[in-house]
Amino acid sequence: MSDAITHLKVPIDREEREICLGPDGSVAHVNRVLRMISGRWKLPILFRLFAEPTMRTSQLLRDIPNISQKMLTQHLRELEDDGLVARRNFGEQPPHVEYRLTEPGRGLLPMLISVREFSRLHPDLKPTDSALAR
Repeated sequence: MSDAITHLKVPIDREEREICLGPDGSVAHVNRVLRMISGRWKLPILFRLFAEPTMRTSQLLRDIPNISQKMLTQHLRELEDDGLVARRNFGEQPPHVEYRLTEPGRGLLPMLISVREFSRLHPDLKPTDSALAR
């Protein structure tokens, strides 16, 4: 049985494996960012905030079709908790709140553009049903 375990035969030093698979490795860092931007409405919110320096909740609701107030608020809070979006409350009545991207949030733009270009260059690649279910 041990002859069939090929991953143990691959000549990779333990240190090299840790660079990729360790707790501070490449996989962990990419997974952390993917968790930050996963969610049905997070990318539309981010792309709207890339286009406009600041936006009010009502603007986001108008600009993003089919999003509910509840989901917009939930995703904005998560993006704020992750440090990608900043919320500014003007303390006025009626409430006046604006959202903007933080510096780390703006840093996502080149990566997302690269992902978009990858998708455009490879239209034949399709996610499997199991990938869509996650």
